[in-house]
Amino acid sequence: MAAQISPARRAVRWAILAGLTLFVSYTAAKALYSPWLVDDFPEDLAIKVELLPLVFPLHMITGGLALVLVPAAIAARRFPRWHRPLGRIAAADVAVAGLTAFPVALIEPVTTGSALGFSAQGTVWLLLLALGIANIRRGRPRAHRAAMLLMAATTSGAVFFRIYLALYAMIGGYRHYHLFYAADAWTAWSLPLLAMAIWLKRTGASPFDHR
Repeated sequence: MAAQISPARRAVRWAILAGLTLFVSYTAAKALYSPWLVDDFPEDLAIKVELLPLVFPLHMITGGLALVLVPAAIAARRFPRWHRPLGRIAAADVAVAGLTAFPVALIEPVTTGSALGFSAQGTVWLLLLALGIANIRRGRPRAHRAAMLLMAATTSGAVFFRIYLALYAMIGGYRHYHLFYAADAWTAWSLPLLAMAIWLKRTGASPFDHR
């Protein structure tokens, strides 16, 4: 018989899930409306907005939507009627967000390290998207799910990036800010991706499974 979860532990789990959901929703909402608040941008980002008046808002909006669409598509996997259209919309959104990530990262970068980190995230994002699409078209749902979970982990980098920056501002102030910003551009998405890859390996799932 499966072990029963105590009401207290269940309440803690739901509280953590609710907190994460609220924070992700807040991050997504901020990404959606921030392109229109140009006056509030720091100088490093304001330059990008000026040079990329269409691409930058498009990246911010599609990136914010990805934080909602990707988890929603995964959560609906047991309901094909919802999963398929949500999956297609999420895939199109991620494709646009991923492609626009490159000019946003590389044009007038905050640092070279951060530009490379964001570009690497966009590359991994698009590769996992392509792998997931290829797997489902070849009738490999298990491999498709693994690829999409890895893509979702990469997507979560947008949330962790802001968390780490906020913590750094509170604890470390703005000393060595550019160095931390560059490190954050790499760790924010690579650590969740690594954690998901380890979990998938333990469960025996792989985006390269041909079964």
